[in-house]
Amino acid sequence: MSQLTGGLIDFSQNSLYFSALAIAFNPTFWNIVARQEYHNKTLTRLFNGNSLRACYALAITIFGLGLFRDALYERALRHQPFIPAYHHPYIAYVLFAIGNTLVLTSYYALGITGTFLGDYFGILMDEPVTGFPFNITGAPMYWGSTMSFLGTSLLYGRPAGVLLTTQVFLVYLGALQFEDPFTSQIYEKREREEQEGKKTK
Repeated sequence: MSQLTGGLIDFSQNSLYFSALAIAFNPTFWNIVARQEYHNKTLTRLFNGNSLRACYALAITIFGLGLFRDALYERALRHQPFIPAYHHPYIAYVLFAIGNTLVLTSYYALGITGTFLGDYFGILMDEPVTGFPFNITGAPMYWGSTMSFLGTSLLYGRPAGVLLTTQVFLVYLGALQFEDPFTSQIYEKREREEQEGKKTK
């Protein structure tokens, strides 16, 4: 029998570390790829200069990696000890409802290119989205996803899920420190170029 650390989390399970690795990998991957695209047009060149197709390809990749990460997370929880004190199905369903609402309404408001880093491909939105759910939080997808991770943990009654959800929160928080300022720079650059264009007319 695997030795339990504190009786709550079984750190001998490799599935726990595979899940943690996937959680850390995904935002690292898309930030590196998106920066390469912005500076070097790496993906656009692979798609013969078609930035829209390149963006869609990245969107499919990110979505697939997300499904794989979620599968690893669920597998990790199944290998962990069930602790009745952490089993709260009703709270889990509330978290699912709020989290999925934030994620799905974000998709609807941003569209595919707005959701999946289209601005790094030069596909910019006409103006910032300020309606729901962005009037609640600047990163509704990240926080909605975090709530779903926590909900899954409470549904399964596995404290290991709380630990992994904490990692999700910290990874997303770190990603925002890179993404938000860079995205702002992209739109500020467009604004400067538009102003310069008006002056030359």
